[in-house]
Amino acid sequence: MVFADMASDPNYAALARGGVGRSWGFRSSAGIPIAIKDKPVGVIYVYGRSVREFTSQDIELLSTIGGQIGFAVENARLFQELSKKAEELAHSNAELQHFLYVGSHDLQEPLRMVASYVQLLARRYKGKLDADADEFIAFAVDGATRMKALINALLAYSRVETKGKEFESTDCEAILDSTLSTLQAAIEESQAVVSRDPLPTVMADPTQLDQLFQNLIGNGIKFRGVEPPRIHVSSERNGKEWIFSVRDHGIGIDPQYADRIFVMFQRLHTKGEYPGTGIGLAVCKKIVERHGGRIWVESQPGQGAIFYFTVPQVKPKREEERVWA
Repeated sequence: MVFADMASDPNYAALARGGVGRSWGFRSSAGIPIAIKDKPVGVIYVYGRSVREFTSQDIELLSTIGGQIGFAVENARLFQELSKKAEELAHSNAELQHFLYVGSHDLQEPLRMVASYVQLLARRYKGKLDADADEFIAFAVDGATRMKALINALLAYSRVETKGKEFESTDCEAILDSTLSTLQAAIEESQAVVSRDPLPTVMADPTQLDQLFQNLIGNGIKFRGVEPPRIHVSSERNGKEWIFSVRDHGIGIDPQYADRIFVMFQRLHTKGEYPGTGIGLAVCKKIVERHGGRIWVESQPGQGAIFYFTVPQVKPKREEERVWA
């Protein structure tokens, strides 16, 4: 609604005359709707104390301002909704982490009892019953052992968040020395050669960084070809982050599975070919993400694999601490 002279319209003449004390005295006005997705939600008014014609450029400018106001209001509404969703998601994720930790922790004791009695049966009655009984007992022992490994793996996964330590200045050279000491038996058995370039000092959880190196180097040893494994650890600075790489010369990975291998329980090989729970790389991903980084792999079948992960040079914002007994 546009008026060059409001006094000419009986409905608006009072504004032109002014009110008590004649404080108004408006003569011209323009009202442009504020719309969100073509739906009017308000009006922006412009008044003048003199008679004037509003040009098409004036109307276009006011329409643009009205559109921007509508856009800002919609963005504010969407931001409020997203903030609420983020809070709900964070709460849901915290409950899931709690359930995962408590569930895996509380399952340990009954499983320990089942495994102990099944193993006792195997020792006491093996060879004293028929062949079928021996086979059934062996299946039960194997099942209990694998279940124990899975529960321990789930517990390790949940502890990335629930038991993570404060970040501190961490010498990656010292961490790698500790990792190689832990893997010494596997390195000697496989005749693996692990080399390195100079590694930096970063802000990290030392225990989790050690676990990350153990998983990646351990995979390089496990998924080897016919030749003894050769593994190389290096790093380079890239802007505001360090990019670490762990290169092996093993069996390699089909690129179509490059994302799948970081998902819990996603295995590319049978347990008979390569033992494990299928959760190690999921733990690696969770550790890296807790540190504010990302992890990925580049590989081809039969040509080895290079696992990359990043660690920011600055300490990421620390999430709200959750400690569960």
